[in-house]
This record gives sequence, C-alpha cells and structure tokens, in this order.
Amino acid sequence: MKIRIQKIIADAGLASRREAERWIEEGIVKVNGNVVTQLGSLADPSIDQIKVSGKAIPQKQDEAYVVLNKPTGCLTTMAEDKRGRATVMEYVKITKVRVFPVGRLDYNTQGVLLFTNDGALAKKLLLPKYKVERTYKVKVSGMPSEKTLKRLARGVHIDGEKFKPIEAKVQKTSGKNCFLIMTLVEGKNRHIKKVCEHIGHPVIKLQRTHFAGLNLTGLPLGACRFLSMKEVKSLKKLVIDEPIPARSTKKKR
Repeated sequence: MKIRIQKIIADAGLASRREAERWIEEGIVKVNGNVVTQLGSLADPSIDQIKVSGKAIPQKQDEAYVVLNKPTGCLTTMAEDKRGRATVMEYVKITKVRVFPVGRLDYNTQGVLLFTNDGALAKKLLLPKYKVERTYKVKVSGMPSEKTLKRLARGVHIDGEKFKPIEAKVQKTSGKNCFLIMTLVEGKNRHIKKVCEHIGHPVIKLQRTHFAGLNLTGLPLGACRFLSMKEVKSLKKLVIDEPIPARSTKKKR
C-alpha cells in the first residue's frame, strides 16, 4: 500500500513528520534512485527503496516512549549542532530504537520533554484541536496585576498573531520578581517568552513542569525514563477523535 513518504520516514523512527518533510524539500530523499521533493509523493515501504542522504531507511521499529527532564544549555534537535552545542539526544540513550522529540523546548528552557517514534501520536499531541495541556513555572520580572492575568486568560494578539487563552496565577514572589504557573493548550515558537514580554514582564527563568499529563516526579535534571503502559494509554486517550453522530433517517413530520 502506498502512503506519504514523510510518514514512512517517521514510522521508521528517523524523524518527526515535520522534519521528514523538510528533508524532502531539501532534496535528500530518494525513492528507487530518484530524488523526491514533492510533499504529497507516495511510496510503498514493502516494495520501494527509500534512502535519506544516501542511506536506506530501516524497517518500522517497535514503538518507544521516553520522557526527559531537559536541562538548560542544550538544543532540541536530532542533528549535531554546527557550533558544537549539546543536544537533547545526548541525554536519551536508554532505548535501542531511534526516537525524536515531540515539539521542542528552547535552549535555556528546562523540564518535561517527550520522545517517541510514534509519528501519528506525536503529531496529534501537538495539534491545538486536542487541547493537550502544557504547564510552565515561569520566573518573570515584576509583578503582573490581576488585570494583566485576566488579559492572558482572554488571549492576546502579538504582531497580528493570535495566542490562545493562558491560565496564569502567581505562585510566589521573589524580591522584585515573581513566579507564575502558566497553563496553555498550544505551543508556538518561543510562546511563553513572547507573551510575557508582550505584557511587560520578561521571562527570567522557564521550566515546563507538565506536558500531556506527564510530570517531573522522581526524574532528576538530565535524566530520562520509559513511560509505563498506563502512561502511554493515557497519552493516546487525549487525542482520540470523537465519533461523528450518525444522521437520523427518520423523516420530519
């Protein structure tokens, strides 16, 4: 059966679908010796020979799910950094199959980061339609007023871009600064930092404490572990599509 090439690459555990799409656009993916650059291209993994950067992709691997307590000072990427900086992959070495990060955390952000080779689940967990919660502990400059926090709860627009409502509350104060607990259901690039800067309270320190029900309990900074079967089932339940109700065949009178 023919399916999209980026899905085949993701199912093989080489990368997320998004990264696989970038590889296709860069022209480093070949099918039966021919370079493929169209994202809608199809192939049959049981028949066609698919190569990335000249290397044949492996057969689909067993699904693996790992959570890392990401430290600051490392990049969320699967590739080696040209500047020699550390990457999150250096901390995830407990699995024999290749996994990729679900979403990303900035270089100086620490906390919960999920890894898997389950491309379908990873994609759904990042879609705003499923409202998967992410919670952050954020140290910001100054003390946001109740009015400002209510403003976040309504959602804000920054340079024409809409940011969905954020639940934010003050956890504690620290001199002229304070710690906020912020929960949101989408993850745009530099999301928290952009929003906090927009309301006049720039981020000083940022930690993601929860993602999709996963937390940091018992997980030291820089450590990772496999998810339990119960945790994997819980992740999948978060992104189950509700069945569409069947239309009534009864005629209206």
